[in-house]
Amino acid sequence: MKKIFIAFLSVFAFTVNAQAQKKSGAIQFETIIDPIAVAEASGRQIPEQMKARMPKSIKSNYELLYNATNASYMPVIETEDSNSGGSQGRMRFGGSFGGGNKEYYYTFADQKVVEVFDMMDTTYVMPTKLTVASINQFGGGTGGRNNNQNNNAVQFLDVPPVVDIIKSDETKKIVGLECKKVTIKTTRKAKVLDMDKDVIDETVLWYTNDLGFNFSPMPNLWTEGAVLAIDIKGGGTIAKSIEYRNVGNKDVTAPKKATAITQEQYEAKQAAMMARFRNGGNRQGAAGRVN
Repeated sequence: MKKIFIAFLSVFAFTVNAQAQKKSGAIQFETIIDPIAVAEASGRQIPEQMKARMPKSIKSNYELLYNATNASYMPVIETEDSNSGGSQGRMRFGGSFGGGNKEYYYTFADQKVVEVFDMMDTTYVMPTKLTVASINQFGGGTGGRNNNQNNNAVQFLDVPPVVDIIKSDETKKIVGLECKKVTIKTTRKAKVLDMDKDVIDETVLWYTNDLGFNFSPMPNLWTEGAVLAIDIKGGGTIAKSIEYRNVGNKDVTAPKKATAITQEQYEAKQAAMMARFRNGGNRQGAAGRVN
């Protein structure tokens, strides 16, 4: 009887230890984007000559580190495209897809999320949140801002989109974790060849509650749980592997020396940079003309 009790304690201790280990680890994500398909899904018309110069796909890798209290999500530096056949070099932040040019830091207790990014030789930290927004970081058809351009076949109207959350009983395993499917359906008013149309875009999320915390590779594409895969027109992001191991607080805490910035200040800085770029381009163009 004593041996049985000892064996029971050993099994119990092993189970508790295994559960404790799952509270800390690293998940590797991969994003693959077809830039032409993404652009065309948002209504942009791309000349054939430009298509020939564009990569067929862009791949980026990201890593989620987490422990019992915090998490960080950031690029793993290298990006590849199918045309070049190799690495595109090393930099601090990743490309413009998947995780954007930002690092994300999550605090589980108060459900806070902050973005950390470089702009004009300064590292900024900006508060954000997990939510369902109308802006798609992949650049697809769910953009909430009025980004109409002359070369767009679809001219989105400056009215709020209608966002529907469609839950499903469909499940699948991703890195050994049971994931549920939810679809974010966004309907926007637009003019297509001068005709009023409803443009519908669907983004599929696969999330799990097994990790015990909330997360998404794109904080503005989240409904619940930890999102391990995002499917959009022209590409997506998916978790490729998971390793349960100890992760220190230093690896999942935002840098303290970063300068705080609000969303409004960030957008104002972007607008100022674009204005300087346009003015500089016009001056160069004027200087290059021969009368």
